[in-house]
Amino acid sequence: MSGEERPIERVKRVVRERAQSRAGVSLAERRKAADAVLDAFGMPEGAEAEETTLAGRGADRVRPLSGRTGQILLYFHGGGYVLGSPRSHRHMTALIALKAGCEVVVPDYRLAPENPFPAAVEDGLAAYQALLEEGHDPATLFIGGDSAGGGLTLAVLQQAKTLGLPLPAAAFLISPWTDLTGKSETYKTKAEADPMIDVNGIMDMASQYLGKAGADDPLASPHFANFAGLPPLFIQVGEDEILLDDSRQLAKRAEAQGVEVTLDIWPEMIHVWHSFYPMLPEGVKAVEDIAAFMRGKDAAERKRA
Repeated sequence: MSGEERPIERVKRVVRERAQSRAGVSLAERRKAADAVLDAFGMPEGAEAEETTLAGRGADRVRPLSGRTGQILLYFHGGGYVLGSPRSHRHMTALIALKAGCEVVVPDYRLAPENPFPAAVEDGLAAYQALLEEGHDPATLFIGGDSAGGGLTLAVLQQAKTLGLPLPAAAFLISPWTDLTGKSETYKTKAEADPMIDVNGIMDMASQYLGKAGADDPLASPHFANFAGLPPLFIQVGEDEILLDDSRQLAKRAEAQGVEVTLDIWPEMIHVWHSFYPMLPEGVKAVEDIAAFMRGKDAAERKRA
């Protein structure tokens, strides 16, 4: 029927209603609400999650019950560096595990404002080093994340490169937050279209995370980093989100520095639309594209080895 609400329209409406209902709530309540997403959506059938530790921090290890490929993915959750946990993203990381046939490791890195920058970077790097120490072949090791977790992915790659550590086969970034200065043009042009991110809210998160650090520090804002030598990057971003320019500028800068980059802009999609896959077919399709990217890069690394 022509008057029927399309899935993306429904998701945008639900997100706006949820944002209005949570206006003015405390950070503790916002964190509780983020974790409650798992209760709302549940785990997809065919996956399991084990709560464990990695590098001295809590972590999820999410696995398909069958059909594992031997790949392992280190995944950093989003939440503006102040929200989120392995639990808040478990329904989504479980779908990635199922579609890619891999184990997904999600560290519970420290959050701001209690632990400002560079605590998250330190924890992310420690998690990556721990996986290497477990003996995982870098040719089958991947790294990725959404939103702030996308920025953290790039920061960990920078640190690993600086330390001379083996780099993973490839990385993927979902709606990455890479420029904490807040100067991107789409902060203005997409403000009305984006139901997920409020400009004032995200800048408050940036302030809480940065502490005394500058917003142009390359480990806090990878937009300012040197990308030369990084593995292939797969970037997915929605057309209707204020962080659209973060992805476009990242792709442009990384390509100019010799990195293989695939930038995939999804019409009408919002920030980390993958999380809404139980309501949104495009969420499932985007995760399937991530799985296909991982399979392709794993095969390429094996061929070169």
